[in-house]
Amino acid sequence: MIGPELRWCVDRLNAISSGSSVHGLALLNLATWHANRGELMMALATHSEISVNNGHPLDINSLSRLEVGRILSSMNDYGPAMRHLWSARSGFIELGMSPEAIAASLEWLDLALDDITDDSPTMASRIEEAKPRHGPGNTTFPSNPSDVTSIVEYLFPILTQDLSGKSRLDIGLIIEASEKMNRQVWKDAIASRKDEIQDPNLLEVFQS
Repeated sequence: MIGPELRWCVDRLNAISSGSSVHGLALLNLATWHANRGELMMALATHSEISVNNGHPLDINSLSRLEVGRILSSMNDYGPAMRHLWSARSGFIELGMSPEAIAASLEWLDLALDDITDDSPTMASRIEEAKPRHGPGNTTFPSNPSDVTSIVEYLFPILTQDLSGKSRLDIGLIIEASEKMNRQVWKDAIASRKDEIQDPNLLEVFQS
C-alpha cells in the first residue's frame, strides 16, 4: 500500500499546497518509490510534475533534476542526462548546497569526458534550446571544452584539499580530464603531492 499512500499524499498536497516544498518532497518520495521498483518511466513522469514554473522551490527542483539525470544515465540516454545534471548543479551552486553541487559536477564530468569536441554547443545553449521529447532514447552529445574546464576548475580546489583515501575516483576524473584536455597543470599539481595519495590506482598512474 506504500505506492497508493504516497500518491494520496501527492494528490492531497497538490490540492491544498500545490507548488510548496512539502508538495515537492511528496513528489520526490513518490518518484523514488517508482525508481526503486524499476518503474523508471513512472519515476520520470512524476519528476516532470516538479518545476519552478509550478512554484516549486529551487532546492526541490534541483534535487529532482539530479535524480532525473541519474535515471536517464542508467537508461544510456546520456545527452539529456548531462543537461539535467548541469541544471541541478547550477541550482545547487546558487543555493550554496556544496555537497550536492560537487556530486552533480562529478557525475556530469564522468559522462562529459567520453567525448569532447571544440565546436560542440555549450551546456547553457543546450539547456536554452531544449525541447520536450516524447520519451527517453539512446542519445549522446559531445561536451564543450569550456564546460569541462569550468567543472574541473570548480572541483579542483575542493577535492584536492585532501588527497588521502583508498578510493579516489573523483581525483581520477580530474587526471583523466587533464590528459584529454591537454591541461597538464592539473595533473602536475596532483603529482607534486603524490606522497599524500593512498589510492593504489592513482599511484600507478604516476609511476607509469
